Amino acid sequence: MKSTNLSLIVGAAALAAVTGFAALTVPGEGGATEAKAATRLPVERSSLLCPEPGLSDLADTTYTSFTPAGKSGGEAGVAELQSSTAAKDEAKKGKEKSKGKGKAADPDKPVLALKEPGKPATAEVSGSDAPALVGTATGRLAPGWTAQQTTTVEAGESRGVLGVGCTAPDTDFWFPAASTAKSREDYVNLTNPDDTAAVADIELYGPDGTLKSDVGEGITVPAGSGVRVLISTLTSKAAEDVTVHVTTRTGRVGAVVRTADSRTGSDWLTASAAPAGTLVLPGIPADATSVRLVAFAPGEDDADLKVKLLGKTGAISPAGHEDLHVKSRMTAGVDLKDLTRGEAGSLQLTPAQDGRATPVVAALRVVRGKGDKQEVGYIPATGPVGAQATAADNRAKGSVLSLTAPGAAGTVKVTASAGSKGGTPVSKTYKVAAGTTLAVTPPVPAGLKGTYALTVETQSGGPVHAARTLTLPQDGIPMFTVQTLPDDGGTVEVPAAEQDLSVLDD
Repeated sequence: MKSTNLSLIVGAAALAAVTGFAALTVPGEGGATEAKAATRLPVERSSLLCPEPGLSDLADTTYTSFTPAGKSGGEAGVAELQSSTAAKDEAKKGKEKSKGKGKAADPDKPVLALKEPGKPATAEVSGSDAPALVGTATGRLAPGWTAQQTTTVEAGESRGVLGVGCTAPDTDFWFPAASTAKSREDYVNLTNPDDTAAVADIELYGPDGTLKSDVGEGITVPAGSGVRVLISTLTSKAAEDVTVHVTTRTGRVGAVVRTADSRTGSDWLTASAAPAGTLVLPGIPADATSVRLVAFAPGEDDADLKVKLLGKTGAISPAGHEDLHVKSRMTAGVDLKDLTRGEAGSLQLTPAQDGRATPVVAALRVVRGKGDKQEVGYIPATGPVGAQATAADNRAKGSVLSLTAPGAAGTVKVTASAGSKGGTPVSKTYKVAAGTTLAVTPPVPAGLKGTYALTVETQSGGPVHAARTLTLPQDGIPMFTVQTLPDDGGTVEVPAAEQDLSVLDD
């Protein structure tokens, strides 16, 4: 969506060039300048990338595509998720071999196509060979377009519910809470949406600093395709807490880390919000049995942070972990254990001293259950809901929406969309008190059939951060996944412009 923002701004600049320039001169006021307020307009194009599940023959994956209703009255447009180029080529080879032996699937047909705003579309695949998906939405389907990939693996070391919101392409990603420990098998998944190859670098930082590696440099991601890189092959050092930094030399990619632990199962780790002095990590489940905070300071200065749990009634400092010192370019991890004590909450990191805000990135590794019935999920630092944010793939039961207002109190409207196979949308408004977390069972569409989406919109007050937890229990294991809900970028700020044709006079 960053490319969409850029194209709109460039388009405005081009229009100004044709007609003269975007004048800030107010006619009749002797050349005084007055900056006009910018206008927010719906985006006209969005891109999303879904990583290759690549897990197990026992894996069942559901894709859900959704655009909120009523945000754009533009042209109809399309919203499609297509198999990566490499997967299409393999499918075409298989189709050629199968001629005369029965009907084969058309590899050029979208895996999932959304027809209208306000109603989710879904598709399902099984097995370990599901490809990475490259998606584009245009017209009235572009503003706020969201896609969710949810995979269930019932057994084996990869067991669990693995959920990820398909990501927009970018050039820079930070992943605290990865690992090269012997019990872990973590992969960086890179997907290239463009028609030319991208070249990416992967850097690793452990508790003692850089984990040196030459094989993480210059990784080619072919056009329209995805690649997976096992993190432990990039270094010979085993470390429980590792921060992964993905950048591109050329092109752009979608990046996400798939984690697997022999004891606690699997999930996706999405990128932390950009480095900042204050971070919010929303949506820690009330029944979490273990919470581990991992933070990294990418700059030249150490970071001293205050750690606060924003709970139902207010903020508290975890006993024995009120402060966290993060050395420059070293990964810091701390086990907060039974942090929530039966009460859902969110974590806030702030500078320990006023005026000394050192940018950091952070994520939480959360475990639910005990013994051989454990399951893991990840919560990266995230931005506020902003104008609106959406979580796709909600079921009739199992969703919890966490809303936290780290500063002033805030009010949001939550809308449950129509169901993918039927149901009537419903909305509910929530007020979140300052410095608290409100965990609610979200509204469910009347007469729901299939799955539905939740859209959160800021109504008034201070910023609200949000996360959705989806729980799908299996054989006594509280299998779950958490998706944070930052602003979906459905609108872009376009500067106001006024023609001044007098510049064309001699």
